[in-house]
Amino acid sequence: MTDSHPNGPFVGRPVIAALAIVALMLAAANLRGGLVVVGPLVMQIRDSLNINASAFSLLTTLPLLCFGVVSICVPWLTRRWAPQWLTIGGLMLISAGVGFRLLDNFPLVILGTLLLGSAIAVLNVLIPGLVKAFFPDNVGIMTGLYSVTLSLGAGLGGYLAVPLFEQFNSWRYPVALWAIFPLICVLFWLPMIRVKGVGRPANPQRVSLWRDKIAWSITFYMGLQSFYFYSMATWLPKILIENGLDAHQAGTATALINLVSIPFNLFIPIMAAKMRQQHKLVAFTFVVSFAGIAGIYLAPQLAPMLWASFIGMGCGCALSLALSFFVLRARNTAQATALSAMAQSIGYLLAALGPFSLGLLRDLAGHWQWALL
Repeated sequence: MTDSHPNGPFVGRPVIAALAIVALMLAAANLRGGLVVVGPLVMQIRDSLNINASAFSLLTTLPLLCFGVVSICVPWLTRRWAPQWLTIGGLMLISAGVGFRLLDNFPLVILGTLLLGSAIAVLNVLIPGLVKAFFPDNVGIMTGLYSVTLSLGAGLGGYLAVPLFEQFNSWRYPVALWAIFPLICVLFWLPMIRVKGVGRPANPQRVSLWRDKIAWSITFYMGLQSFYFYSMATWLPKILIENGLDAHQAGTATALINLVSIPFNLFIPIMAAKMRQQHKLVAFTFVVSFAGIAGIYLAPQLAPMLWASFIGMGCGCALSLALSFFVLRARNTAQATALSAMAQSIGYLLAALGPFSLGLLRDLAGHWQWALL
């Protein structure tokens, strides 16, 4: 709970506060676009680089592993550099990583993918802590805006890929957009360097949460909701097609997951910040998620768009709640960053097992029932 007096570095400074909001949202918009843009261009990129499907899959799976491995290092980085400088460095590294992915040399493309995934991992961890530091009295609305912008950035990356390819007859143009955009965003972060009370402390102390039960609860919550989302995003089209739907219907149903999640991304953190405990929101998340999966399991052809909408509601609630917990369960910026690092490191490693393990269950059983259960 906050006291009755305004808090934060922007009290009485509306212009710099507005600039800080724009800076945070622009950083969030860069966290998925450079990754998802390659999905709609898979055949063009494979033909250009002369690689097979397995090699191409590295472009999408390596960043997820980077999220898990690099996230745990971010608190160590914040003890040496101010988070604003780390954010600027992360944005520039995203630009460099995407730039390497434009080259014809596949090993350099892999290097770029590792740089891109590592930079996004740093920003994934930093931004919840910066929300706590910049806007301690408005963590609900700011977390909601961050979550929405994250989803919109991913949607924009996928939506613009094919039109830009058709306009310029090259897959490199839509990909290059995500090398240029972060450099523009850096301009909005330069004024943030002078914001007081957010930079590296004079006597930085290590925050350890590895024996904290609440931290472990949030970590597994983050991991399981990521496991759920990436599994559905990967396999829902194939599940629906194998149950008699055509490719267009399956694609539309899958797109609904991201579309339906957006309002929940915004409003769930606002509601969570106003509640002393979030049990009811967690229960609601479970109910709608369960309804979506149960519908796919019992009657996939009956109402696939409704089932996908329930899944999207669950995904939107689960992600925004996980991001909210990083801020609401932390006492200060350092603890918020440490909690974010711990939860995202272990969480994304757990999430990386989702698509693989459910695909393996399907191959072993010959159907999707066990995986859905």
